[in-house]
Amino acid sequence: MAVYLEDVSRTFGEYLLIPGLTTKACVPANVSLKTPLVKHALHEAPSIRLNIPFVSAIMQSVSGPELAIELARNGGLSFIFASQTIENQANMVRKVKKFKAGFVVSDSNLTPEHTLADVLRLVKNTGHSTIGVTDDGTSNGKLLGLISSRDYRVEKDPPELKVKDFMTPFSKLIVGRSGISLTEANQILWDHKLNSLPIIDQDDHLAYFVFRKDYDSQRDNPEELHDESKQLLAGAGINTRDYRERVPALVEAGADALCIDSSDGYSEWQQETLQWIKERYQIPVGAGNVVDSKGFQYLVDAGADFVKVGIGGGSICITREQKGIGRGQATALVDVVRARNEYAKKTGVYVPICSDGGLVHDYHMALALAMGADFLMMGRYFARFDESPTKTLRLGNNYVKEYWGEGSNRAQNWQRYDMGGTESLKFEEGVDSYVPYAGKMKDNLAVTLGKIKSTMCSCGALTIKDMQQNAKITLVSSTSIVEGGAHDVILKEPN
Repeated sequence: MAVYLEDVSRTFGEYLLIPGLTTKACVPANVSLKTPLVKHALHEAPSIRLNIPFVSAIMQSVSGPELAIELARNGGLSFIFASQTIENQANMVRKVKKFKAGFVVSDSNLTPEHTLADVLRLVKNTGHSTIGVTDDGTSNGKLLGLISSRDYRVEKDPPELKVKDFMTPFSKLIVGRSGISLTEANQILWDHKLNSLPIIDQDDHLAYFVFRKDYDSQRDNPEELHDESKQLLAGAGINTRDYRERVPALVEAGADALCIDSSDGYSEWQQETLQWIKERYQIPVGAGNVVDSKGFQYLVDAGADFVKVGIGGGSICITREQKGIGRGQATALVDVVRARNEYAKKTGVYVPICSDGGLVHDYHMALALAMGADFLMMGRYFARFDESPTKTLRLGNNYVKEYWGEGSNRAQNWQRYDMGGTESLKFEEGVDSYVPYAGKMKDNLAVTLGKIKSTMCSCGALTIKDMQQNAKITLVSSTSIVEGGAHDVILKEPN
């Protein structure tokens, strides 16, 4: 006979938070949203900590390199989507890692014998206007000169003009020597009013660039998520099919964390994938998705560094509709968090929980954190922004962005949803859709984070851990949900 669970499968919209004592210290400026990404011993710091509790979904329509860069600059982490060739995904990871590193390895280099046409082609391909001129055209060749947009005029200089005839030669460059600190390099930039500073070794070979814009960027993004070398952190999704080829390429590209992408993670396929990676690499790996304590325990025993919770709750996911598989996101989260806490008490190891799906409103995010999630994976939320990889379109009188599920025909990613056999899947578990265009990520993120911090203050919590331990949560009725919105008034038309 089948096992029947007594609890009701509930969503975040069925709950509200009860205010706690708001002390004078409980102001948004004092709230910390730092949270662990990977498992760690209790009372010890995790090897990776997020500065905001947000990661972007492993989706073609969400997590490209541009969004990964912007999210990391604001304190979160992206997992570059896996439904593409290994080479393409690895290159996307490299693009994130190279965007801002304090000391940046140059990916734009030419020889003195190249031409202006080569310069323009390189600038178009890389988007970088500073080009190192080396004897062999590589990133670590002997530095002979430098090219910036101030060294040529496209409208007047002929395309066949040699680089050696318009570059700034080495003799006129101000350079730093290997071993210089980032603080010292930035001071040289300021003292000499430079936009870039080449760093060379004892043999005058190019080692790095330090850019003035990176200093400005760090000042404007105090929550930026980077490593000790000032490189942005980047995650990458993987599947349980080609991981033996994909993982080495992603590790070589510099990925900081991996996450197995699947609609149902309680499987031997994920166990084998985790064990294979753990035997060969030190890189953290998240797994999922699961919706109950048994699924959590299975993946943790297999070596998962964090566990993703949620099946069928995403706005474009129709797994529940198609297969009858899933669980209300709030109920699933509470069950898995309970198992996580018991595991931590028993073993002394804390395994972070990622809540994936079911977040319709910003206050749902605060509820998910209060219920025990350490961070949230979101697709629809990030798909709306300029930085997502999809097109902005006009639909009627509104602007929208395309947004499709990884289980849709458009994604063509059956490795994520198949059951391990050789037969291809015959039905979809995701839809192709639009989301309202919302503009720049940073502006929207500031509003959302402001709401979460304000909610935490109302609950008397200054950290996510405080929120998890002390929040009071109540179920609501359908009529009280109506009561919570505008009602019994005639709303004014917006101007």
